[in-house]
Amino acid sequence: MLLARIQTAVSLIYPPQCMGCGGLVGSDFGLCGSCWAEMHFISGTVCEGCGAPLPGEADGFRLECDSCLRHPRPWNQGRSALLYEGQGRKLVLALKHGDRTEIALMASGWLEQSVQPLLKGSPLICPVPLHWTRLLKRKYNQSALLAEGLARRTGLEHCPDLLRRTRQTPVLEGKTRDQRYHLLGPAIAAHPARRSRMKDRVVLIVDDVMTSGATLSACTDACLQAGAAEVRVAVLTRVTQA
Repeated sequence: MLLARIQTAVSLIYPPQCMGCGGLVGSDFGLCGSCWAEMHFISGTVCEGCGAPLPGEADGFRLECDSCLRHPRPWNQGRSALLYEGQGRKLVLALKHGDRTEIALMASGWLEQSVQPLLKGSPLICPVPLHWTRLLKRKYNQSALLAEGLARRTGLEHCPDLLRRTRQTPVLEGKTRDQRYHLLGPAIAAHPARRSRMKDRVVLIVDDVMTSGATLSACTDACLQAGAAEVRVAVLTRVTQA
């Protein structure tokens, strides 16, 4: 009773605000109608490789987008919750560069809805790693926050340091696909003390944005080299022009 009164008092002083624009909303960690209208959630028929939306209906066969057909992925399945545009892009940038870590709590719920087909076999969840120098500068790994939230919602095992960046790479924005693959290929490896945890298991790698797929490919290769039986990927947003 006392806690309920305190929560009511706090909500009167600090009413819930939209995670996008800061306007008033009905509950914490939500979006107003205007911001919600700018969210481009992915539903219906999707690419089995990356989760990008596809026209038509599923026909019982594996469907892939042009990007995944041109560049076969080393992982088995992938899903994306949102297109990287509109309000979704703004939220990802705020989470990644604006210290808006609370966005991960809301976004992990969207991830949970989109990755249901990937949860068979109770995969081990892990994030795409940051190099320690970048982690020191940013203070947190946004992919790790998403992975932690997804693991908590699904009840699946989570290993935040399953993978690690063995060397620093430059910012990838503006790089071509080939440049991304060249830079990232040797930069990610399994943590030596965690290799046994993925041996003969399904691993689900979580990231905030998929552009070319180079980062996720490097992570997948590291998992497979460490003995993982299968790798799947879950990303919050997908850049469809990749």
